[in-house]
Amino acid sequence: MTNAQANPNNIKPKPKYDLEERTAKYAEAIIDFSRKLPNDTISRPLINQIIRSGTSIGANYSEADEASSKKDFINKIAIAKKETKETKYWLRIIAHALPQFKDEARILWREAQELNLILAAITRNCKNKN
Repeated sequence: MTNAQANPNNIKPKPKYDLEERTAKYAEAIIDFSRKLPNDTISRPLINQIIRSGTSIGANYSEADEASSKKDFINKIAIAKKETKETKYWLRIIAHALPQFKDEARILWREAQELNLILAAITRNCKNKN
């Protein structure tokens, strides 16, 4: 059987969704963004906070992926979700403190919001499977 026969509508299968890769790319984007910010008394603590929260999302998701139990998995996902909320907060503050970076902060904010919604759905689905 040819591919055309197996898939008569020639529909490409969806690629596997890799949330670990997406959160890692997000952490990299946060690091790249932070490097662009001026290093002064106002922005230095903000940069520190955004690096911590923005990179922690993926770290906690990775830990969840290797969880020892369902409870541990849900806990790690919940922590990752909280980190998305914190990241959104720091992006808002950076946009206020450094308005010239507002557009880029807004793009990163939207991705944090999408990650938050995805992690919330994962938590909901796990809790509903009881």
